[in-house]
Amino acid sequence: MLFLPHQHEHWLWVWIPLFGAFIWFATLWALLITWLASGRPHYVSMDGKIAYISDVGADILKPLFIVGCCITGASFFLSSAIERWLRHEGRLVANMRRRERVLACFAIIFAFVGMCGLILLSIFDTKRFPSLHRVFLLVFMLGVGLSAIFTVVEYRWISHDFVEIRKLKKAYIAKGTIAGILILLAIAFAVTLFQATDPGAILEWTIAFGFTFYILTFFFDLRMAKGVHKGELSRQRLLAMRQRGRGATAAREANEAGGGPSGYGEYPNGGANGHHANGYPAGPLNAGANGQAQMSSVNGPSTFGRGNAPIAYPANARAANRASAGYP
Repeated sequence: MLFLPHQHEHWLWVWIPLFGAFIWFATLWALLITWLASGRPHYVSMDGKIAYISDVGADILKPLFIVGCCITGASFFLSSAIERWLRHEGRLVANMRRRERVLACFAIIFAFVGMCGLILLSIFDTKRFPSLHRVFLLVFMLGVGLSAIFTVVEYRWISHDFVEIRKLKKAYIAKGTIAGILILLAIAFAVTLFQATDPGAILEWTIAFGFTFYILTFFFDLRMAKGVHKGELSRQRLLAMRQRGRGATAAREANEAGGGPSGYGEYPNGGANGHHANGYPAGPLNAGANGQAQMSSVNGPSTFGRGNAPIAYPANARAANRASAGYP
């Protein structure tokens, strides 16, 4: 971009989930503090002793509730869409198969559904439109839940292709854990909504605050694009590097994306430690003398990820590593 150096270009999009999470968190606290500071009043729409979010949001703070829901819903949808765009641009690890792109599209579609549900439930409040409010609450919960499921599965498939990229594994584990907890709580909330009013209110506040952490996971996802040029992690480039036997370099670049440590050394002149030979990267810093790497082995067939065809190292690299290990 013209007005930002490349190293800070990622701030053009990482602020979106941060801002959305902040607004949502602040909105919830404003509603909760208002209810508590007012002496826990019993609103017209309340059935129990504990107010639901929508009970407080349907009263004097309705404008704040609508604005908070609109900003949060939009940031959630945009974060999901931008994540897909960055993979398409090659600034995040690319989708290697059609199924991953389909999963990403479904995640975006249901994120849009969740956004619409959140905005509409704030407009059609529980005091004036109780039936519509519950319908849109269901739409919001289903949209966010299905979007989370598709996103986690997409991340799982990507990490299946790039088993050595640590950030992908951490990303889908974090998303899966938070989403799984929220989905289980949402199921419990649906049951208590009609059976136990006060426990249902507590669950609703808990789920709402937990949704803040799910939005924040997109900050860490988008931050992986820090310092990555367009096309650097594209599908075509990663496949070409794999075919040339440079799978370790691809993993190193992906691990370094976002400013994280790679664990790979740069020894272009080769050496007895098996790091590089004739300019061919052979693995991490703790590689053995026989030249074995985290993603490949010079003494045998090498693979990139799982289920892919073996890739052989060039003869000169193999000979150099055998000589460094004392083989004839």
